[in-house]
Amino acid sequence: MKLHIDYDEDYPDPDITIRAAKDSPALAALLARLQPQPKTLAVFQGNREHFLPLADILFIETAERTLQVHTKTDIYVMHTSLASAAALLPPTFQQIAKSTIVNLDAVSAVERAIANCAVSFYDSYKQVYASRRYYKQLLRRLEETRSPS
Repeated sequence: MKLHIDYDEDYPDPDITIRAAKDSPALAALLARLQPQPKTLAVFQGNREHFLPLADILFIETAERTLQVHTKTDIYVMHTSLASAAALLPPTFQQIAKSTIVNLDAVSAVERAIANCAVSFYDSYKQVYASRRYYKQLLRRLEETRSPS
């Protein structure tokens, strides 16, 4: 992707033009990042509704027809599908298995074994497993989020 900026003091507001192929993955990723993103997620512990900051979430997994939202210290519940929850989340969240979404910013290590791939998190004992289907995509997305560009 190329970026060209012309500075002109006579322009009161920026004028942005993007030229790209209609099905460009880079354009889709850029547009997703430009969309306003929620800062919290509504979750439950018992009858109490919490508004959990997205940065606190390590991962979300399905369990007994509900979603369990894991932080470093707690587990919260959402009464929705994994696909519906994924639609609410920003691009820093990635599905890594049929039943699991992780916060890429919270991932500290990925350990590949013969049968599976363990994903660990900063300052937490918790681990989840990425399926072979999502493993390469997980590594690519982690590289994108860690690169300085």
